[in-house]
Amino acid sequence: MNNQEAMTSSKKQDWETPQDFFNKVNKEFNFTLDVCAVPETAKCKRYFTPEIDGLKQDWSKDICWMNPPYGREQIKWIKKAYQESLKGATVVCLIPARPDTIVWHEYIFPNAEVRFIKGRLKFVGAETGALFPSALVIFGEKAEIGTIKTMLR
Repeated sequence: MNNQEAMTSSKKQDWETPQDFFNKVNKEFNFTLDVCAVPETAKCKRYFTPEIDGLKQDWSKDICWMNPPYGREQIKWIKKAYQESLKGATVVCLIPARPDTIVWHEYIFPNAEVRFIKGRLKFVGAETGALFPSALVIFGEKAEIGTIKTMLR
């Protein structure tokens, strides 16, 4: 499967966040938990793997990094991020920027800060930049809810 096929299908759902991009965001938030990882891609010392299933865990006491699977399951992760923010977590989500979707209108726009990323991220292992725009969505007390910004990669 080539890069274009992989990024426009749901066959590969675990695109690893570019380390330099993560480092830039981590300087601001100081993450304590990667809620969606495998040992090879984890961005924090503490992380949840698919076997642990972050959707079933408590995130409420953490500052969380979330680069969720990019398939149909993503909605569950965004809803979970919002729910955990109501219990005290700060959750920063790296997701495709698809502001025309229901999840953006029901969960993101009314409850989060959005930072659209200028240009296309090149995920670890990808041959080229992503074929879709990306955004950081921030839920929790560190979020400027309702604010929409752009940021450099």
